Amino acid sequence: MTDNNVDRLTAQLRRMAADFEIRPEERIREGAMAKTLSVSRTPLREALNRLVSEGYMTFTAGQGFFCRALTPEQILDLYEARTAVECEGLRLAMERAAPSDIQELIARLDGSEPLYEQTRDRLTLLEMDEAFHMSLIRLSKNAELERMLDNINGRIRYVRMIGLNMDRETGTSKGRMQAHRTILQTLARKEIETGLEALRGHITLRKEDAIQAVRDAFSQIYVKAG
Repeated sequence: MTDNNVDRLTAQLRRMAADFEIRPEERIREGAMAKTLSVSRTPLREALNRLVSEGYMTFTAGQGFFCRALTPEQILDLYEARTAVECEGLRLAMERAAPSDIQELIARLDGSEPLYEQTRDRLTLLEMDEAFHMSLIRLSKNAELERMLDNINGRIRYVRMIGLNMDRETGTSKGRMQAHRTILQTLARKEIETGLEALRGHITLRKEDAIQAVRDAFSQIYVKAG
């Protein structure tokens, strides 16, 4: 199998892990997985090792590969990392982003608002929200920060998707769109402290919310699997 094919296999397994099609802490039975995906065990193991390095899988000697755990503590760790990465990205964007690039992102936000307000599809909501934050961090002109955020997004994706769906049901999703607008306004005006405060407030997760999010995620995972 070529590197490109291993890349595609890694992407497929990454999506399965992100969506918890493989349950938290479930052991990967390599023979069965290889048969399901119609691949041999050598490229499968290479792909699994890549996902271990990315944090989607774990490996225990003598036992094999496991899907990552899902605990409030791990979700909080990832949200703290996300906050650090995005805040540094915003700080650099204040220094490096061209005014035309900021205005383009504002225009895209304006254009996406009707769909964001109307859609009831939680995957669409998540993809739109992720796209905004990835576009924002690209203004930092730092490819490593972009890569780190992309990794974090994948590892909290399922929890965030449930959270966005709950926002829609409780009518609090409009505040998310307004937070995006406020962050861009502070960026355009180069108001670093106000911008960082707005961004932290927008993405910080409280411990009690993490506990509830994990509880809801497990409920959805096992309902889906059943």
